[in-house]
Amino acid sequence: MAIKIANAVIAIIGGIGGAIIIFWILNKLAESLKGRWEDRVKPWMFAGPAILAIAVYLIYPAIVTIEYSFANDDSSEFVGLKNYKDLLTDSTFLQVLLNNVLWIIIVPAMTVVLGLGVAVLADRLRARGEKTTKTFIFLPMAISMVGAATIWRTVYDYQPAGAPQTGILNAILGFFGKDPVFWYGQSTLHFNSLLLMIILIWTQVGYSMVLLSAAIKGVPEDTVEAGRIDGAGERRIFFSIIVPQIWPTVITVFITVLIGVMKVFDVVYVTTNGAYNTDVIGRRFYDELYTQGNAGYASAIVVILLLAVIPILIYQVRHFRAEEAAR
Repeated sequence: MAIKIANAVIAIIGGIGGAIIIFWILNKLAESLKGRWEDRVKPWMFAGPAILAIAVYLIYPAIVTIEYSFANDDSSEFVGLKNYKDLLTDSTFLQVLLNNVLWIIIVPAMTVVLGLGVAVLADRLRARGEKTTKTFIFLPMAISMVGAATIWRTVYDYQPAGAPQTGILNAILGFFGKDPVFWYGQSTLHFNSLLLMIILIWTQVGYSMVLLSAAIKGVPEDTVEAGRIDGAGERRIFFSIIVPQIWPTVITVFITVLIGVMKVFDVVYVTTNGAYNTDVIGRRFYDELYTQGNAGYASAIVVILLLAVIPILIYQVRHFRAEEAAR
């Protein structure tokens, strides 16, 4: 244990110290230049390491992944569009896409709605009550997805009829004389997927609440008072005055959660491992690469996910630019 702590401390000090030394050297090199060259070169000196890291750890792997998506299972021979044809004609993968669409539709929307509702209600409490409430609601945000999924397994856990029920829901059913239910197997209308979505929503509502609460507090009181003077009710004030002014924050929260949802993996992997019609793209990629050993198929899945994310990122960048221009 002591060795691990020492290694962690050395890594932190070495990482921070190394970064300080590198930027100090780069700054000295830039200052050694004369005239306008210093102003021209210095920004690149500081941005250069970050750009290099992005190129090495993001851009290059993305290019290699696209290349591998046109290759066979061990990336030794190109097979053209075969991986994509196989994926888009595979009924199980199409079901995975449908599951992801449901996650995309339900989780971000519910996260924003619940976060907004909690923010409004918490803001009506006294200062101490507001802080306490927001602290407890934000706590799940500090838990890893694996930890959150493990916690919720104690809620959905199932034991055969007659055995002591370790899951909270089945324990409640047993209290009322009902038979236990295998919740993960309830695939009708994707009910089991909805149960897994609740886990992710639980972890993200705190994030949504914090941002939306800050946005609501930033709404000018004059506009709210003007609405009350004109005879508008609290509901009308909320939807016609407050929501339009915090809409940029609502969009930001929605898109941020949406991007996270498209990459969801941990929750499904820990709970059902994709069984009972609950699979998603992230877990299917993991299975194809590490279980089936099919790098070409797995790369094609990643490329499809990348293509789906790019339009959302473009919209987010344009949204940020429009917001900055409005200011």
